[in-house]
Parts: sequence; structure tokens; C-alpha cells
Amino acid sequence: MTRAILAALLLTSAVVPAQAEDAPAQPKAKNVILFIGDGMGISTITAARIYEAQKRGETGEENQLSFERFPNVALVKTYNTNAQVPDSAGTATAMHSGVKTRIGVLGIGPDAEKGVCKDALAHPLPLLGEEVKRRGLALGIVTTTRLTHATPASVYSRSADRDWEADTNIPADQQGGCKDIALQLAEGRFDVALGGGTAMFYGKEKGGRRGDPAADLPGMWAAKNGGVVVNDTASLRAAPMDKPVLGLFHPSHMSFMAERKPDSPEPTLTDMTAQAIARLTADPDGFYLMVEGGRIDHAHHAGQAGFALEETVEFARAVQWAVENTDPEETLILVTADHSHVFTISGYPKRGNDILGLVVPPAGRGEDGGDGNTPTSAIDGKPYTTLGYANGPGAIYKDEDGDGEHARPDPQTGITARQQALVPLPAETHAGEDVALFATGPGADRARGVIEQNVIYGIIRKALGWE
Repeated sequence: MTRAILAALLLTSAVVPAQAEDAPAQPKAKNVILFIGDGMGISTITAARIYEAQKRGETGEENQLSFERFPNVALVKTYNTNAQVPDSAGTATAMHSGVKTRIGVLGIGPDAEKGVCKDALAHPLPLLGEEVKRRGLALGIVTTTRLTHATPASVYSRSADRDWEADTNIPADQQGGCKDIALQLAEGRFDVALGGGTAMFYGKEKGGRRGDPAADLPGMWAAKNGGVVVNDTASLRAAPMDKPVLGLFHPSHMSFMAERKPDSPEPTLTDMTAQAIARLTADPDGFYLMVEGGRIDHAHHAGQAGFALEETVEFARAVQWAVENTDPEETLILVTADHSHVFTISGYPKRGNDILGLVVPPAGRGEDGGDGNTPTSAIDGKPYTTLGYANGPGAIYKDEDGDGEHARPDPQTGITARQQALVPLPAETHAGEDVALFATGPGADRARGVIEQNVIYGIIRKALGWE
């Protein structure tokens, strides 16, 4: 045998992969929990970790939110197929179907035009919620928004428009076989669904907005599934553990944590997460649970950073409860966001500076050296907040009389003012940069690198041993 042939054989043998039987078995998850902080971009996480610790009297920068201690982290690209900056419907669909799609649609492919019923019917995508039930696992959905809102709806629904939450939202010329999102939930299969949105499920006789004045979708669901409908924390805790539960705690979205009263009848996100996990773990085959901190997003749209950070802290508290009350050997916990916001942390504030306050530079820095107590001034001679937005209702603009309109303190709470913004818009917008994915438990090592958002669907299915 010549030296050339021998060398070729040796090289070939060196790159032959190990046989399948030699490869270590991948750990399999019995349960998967996907936490989605709606609008929880990386700047929100940073500001929230500081805010959480400053509430305890610490400087804050050294703090970690519960999920920041997870061992596996990835960056996630969030664009929609037709949008550089996405919305929650397209992004949540990517996570729950494995396919990126258009902005504003749920559970349908990118070839379907938004708002066209026949296109939605022609281009359905697989839904993780349906597969979970088909395979015999328990299914849970928890959110602080309406249960028919984009992110929770992505678990169970297909819709040509995310706004088709009730039948009265569907245009008359598009009602040829397309069901509204609330009806899809009521006709679907789930074990626990907790959130807001009562008005989408009832007719006018019960304070709802459905076309039939006597409509009672929760009652229909309960009769069909032997389930229990609850409307406050007390009734949720009292509901039988061996029956499906539908909790509707507010006519629309649930209350902001910053406005929550001590005697509020609404459960917190942590309360709902705890109830969901306690009920779903009874299924011997395992469960899938999606938990959304949905009002982070709403607070950012309003330009109210303090509200958003308070929601994020509660979100992290719910994650910690899940970590402490599930078996790490059998439960994959993923924490991510659907998209970011145009939210910034700016200036050169000193260490421990109030994260919701004005920029105060360290002593010796800034104008005239700085005394460490005086806010720094912009070119116009005015101070500015550490937290701000690239656009939104906090911008300064001139009305027809030439008078200036400025961001004003929120009248209902002292924790925050509306932060300053650059471009005046009625509502702040989403942002297009990558978001983070944190993972712990069996299959968590697949969360690494920079990934497309729809890969999260594959991480979940692989962890459960479905592919």
C-alpha cells in the first residue's frame, strides 16, 4: 500500500463521526414552561435588575433577576417575514408554530394576507398547543393581558388578524368560515387558562361585546369540558384541583402592578403561575405552560418606564416560583421576549443613581466638575432622565399656539413619571434588535448562539423528545 493511500485512509477514519450508540443520550423533559416577557428587551432587563435591587435599598447594578442566573443564554432574531421591526402576533406565532410569518397574524403562514379570511383558512400552521393535547400532555396558558391577546392566542388560535378577538371585531365581508379568537379558545382543549378579557367571551347581557347579547362562551366551555370558571383570586384557589379551570379576572387587560391595591381581587402573575403549575403537575404525562408578562409591553407603549420595570420584577418573581417548585431534572424552563422596545439607559449617572430619576453624574464629572448630587444639564439647560425612549408620548412638541407640551408625572402613582422621548408619537413603538433567551433544565443547552425566533419551537419539541 502506498504512503498516499495509507494517509488518505487515516484521514478518512479521523473524521468519521461516532456511531449513534456511542453518543450520550440527550436528556428529555417531562415538562416545559415558556415565559415570555412581552416587550422585555435587554435594556428593560438591565433597568429592571437595578430597579429591583434599589427597592431593597441597594445600588442595583450588581443585582441579577431570577432568570439571569440560568446557565444557558442565546440571542434571538425577532423580525417578521414582512417587517424589520415585529409585533407580538408574528413573533409569538414563530415560537408556537416553528414558522416565521407576517406582522399582525396568528397561526397562519407568510403567504396569507393579513385580514383575509380565505387566506387564513388556506395557510394554517401547526400549533404547539394542539400538539400538546394530542400527545396527552396537560396545557396551561397564563397572561396578564386578555387571553385573546396576541401572545396567549398564539398557543391555540389561527387568525387572519390579531384584532379579531371577538366576533364583532371581524368585518362583515370576512366572516366566511373564520372564527374569532375567543370562540377558538372556548372550543379548544386546555387544562388551565388564566388572564383577562372577560368582555370578549360574553354578550351585552353580561357586560361583554359579542354579537349575541346572551353569549356565554365560558359557560359553553365549562359544560363541554366539566370545567370551572373563576373570576378572582379566592375562587381560583377554591376551584377543584382535578378539573380544568378558566380564569377571567378583568374585562380587558389585568391591572398594572404599580396601580394594584392591597385588597385587589385579581391574582398576580406569580399567583397565576403557582396555581397553573400546581394543577398541571397532576398530569403524569407532563405539561406545557406558557406564561406571559404582557403588561411590560403596554407600559412601554405609554412611555411609563416605572410601570414596565414593576411588571418585569413581578415577571422575574413568577419565574423564581417556577424554578423553586418544579423538578430541575424533568422541567425545561425558557425565558425570553417576543420583541424589544425603543427604550434606552443614557447619560453618565453615578453608581446607584435612581434608575427612574434624573442623570446625576459622579463627583468630579460633568459641568464644573460635578458635586455628585446635582443633575447634569442638556444643551437647553434642562436636566434629563436616565431612562428614555426614541419615540412616544413623552416627547416635547409644539401645539398650534406654539406652546410646549412636556411629559407630565403620572397622577395615580408616585413611582414614575412618563419618561422623555425623542420623536412625538401617541404611543411608543417596538424595536427591532435581538432579544435574549435564558434556559435551564433538560434540553437547555440548545439555547446558544444567535438563533432565529422560530428555533425556540424546535428547542421545545426536541426537549420533549418529539423530534
